[in-house]
Amino acid sequence: MTITCDVAVLGGGTGGYVTAIRAAQLGKSVVVIEMDKLGGTCLHRGCIPSKALLRSAEVYAEIGESESYGIETTGVQLVFPKVQRRKESVVEQLHQGVQYLMRKNKIQVIKGKGRVTGPSIFSPRSGAVAVELEDGEMETVVSANLIIATGSRPRVLPGLEPDGKVILSSEEALTLEELPASMIIVGGGVIGVEWASMLADFGVQVTVVEAAGQLLPQEDEEVARELQRLLKKRGVKVLTDTLVDAASCEVTDTGVTLTVRKGEQSQSLAAEKLLVSVGRVANIENIGLENTDIRTDKGVISVNSNMQTNEPHIYAIGDCIGGLQLAHAASHEGIMAVNHLAGEKLHPYRQHLVPRCVYSRPEVASVGYTEKEAKVLGHDVVTGKFPFSAIGKAIVYGMKDGFVKVVADRSSGDLLGVQMIGPHVTDLIGEAALAQLLDATPWEIGEAIHAHPTLSEIIGEAMLAVDGRAIGF
Repeated sequence: MTITCDVAVLGGGTGGYVTAIRAAQLGKSVVVIEMDKLGGTCLHRGCIPSKALLRSAEVYAEIGESESYGIETTGVQLVFPKVQRRKESVVEQLHQGVQYLMRKNKIQVIKGKGRVTGPSIFSPRSGAVAVELEDGEMETVVSANLIIATGSRPRVLPGLEPDGKVILSSEEALTLEELPASMIIVGGGVIGVEWASMLADFGVQVTVVEAAGQLLPQEDEEVARELQRLLKKRGVKVLTDTLVDAASCEVTDTGVTLTVRKGEQSQSLAAEKLLVSVGRVANIENIGLENTDIRTDKGVISVNSNMQTNEPHIYAIGDCIGGLQLAHAASHEGIMAVNHLAGEKLHPYRQHLVPRCVYSRPEVASVGYTEKEAKVLGHDVVTGKFPFSAIGKAIVYGMKDGFVKVVADRSSGDLLGVQMIGPHVTDLIGEAALAQLLDATPWEIGEAIHAHPTLSEIIGEAMLAVDGRAIGF
């Protein structure tokens, strides 16, 4: 059977289904091909389930600290199976929402494994997709434009291959039936830090091993130091500049042992479970790229600024093209691709203006360039910094650790970047992202009236601090 449409989307994750909705809004007939569930990794094995677990961990930790708010509690018990059931409920609710959006926008969804084919009697150019359905039958989708959105999967380290029981990937960790007493986390990036924070709040003994000189290697050094200090304060053991000897990994009757090295010194670590969190790999194998002229580089699909591959009618977005592997980045790229193929006006995609968020406790968020990156780019940098300890609402909340840092160009006054660590900064980063999009200066943002008492006051104060005009500190 052959299905024809204006736009076919290979992959129904966050980037894929957002892309499909935008295409439908522009009057295009759309088919989404997804071999698993709509929503992809973000909804089912990443962003949403992990944040649901993080929220439960946060509530549990706050209950443990309730006495400082004048509330004495007794008989508090963590029932982890109920935590998992809540997570599944959240995921299912959102999954149903995505399915509704497909119906609302009259988007046809085909469940099956898609593979791009070359020119045929059905399609004079490459880009048709042969779909193997669950029952083994085949369908062919022929479209005027194809958008590849096949996502990514956890990277595997040789010698530390997940077994689903003791050695886990981030996806497998989401299905734990009970909490371990201890966990080694290999990798101190975003996913590793979030799991370290979550598990520590649940009462698990956590050790994080990171090869770079700081946690969150892509983020500001001051933010990383503050995060490490606060995680250590909560009992997390952090080893930076430390390499893992994968060959030494041994699964035992009680868990796992592992040797790590920092310089000439080595030590043995032991825990019930080991989580490998060392990045993600693009899903570009076995999708038929060899049947096209699409180029790949370093394991990802090469695209231009319009998200077009080497075949102009085939686009690619999201994790499979590398860059920032974030759900909201994939969605934005997908909207750009559809706008381009539909002849809509495009705005330049500047990757450094994509907000980056870490949902640990405390949260971390940033947009634009760090101080170090700005200096490398040749800017005469001036910074402003303001602590949450001087913000009334943060003190009321009992969450006064952290700060907001603003990076600007001294001569032009341009805003170059904003980095945050503290309560609810993943929500606060939106103002900074808008400011950068609109080319607002720190002076202009500081002049905006921020309500009191709110956490958002810290944005105005940090912006004023660039010129030494901060009021509250």
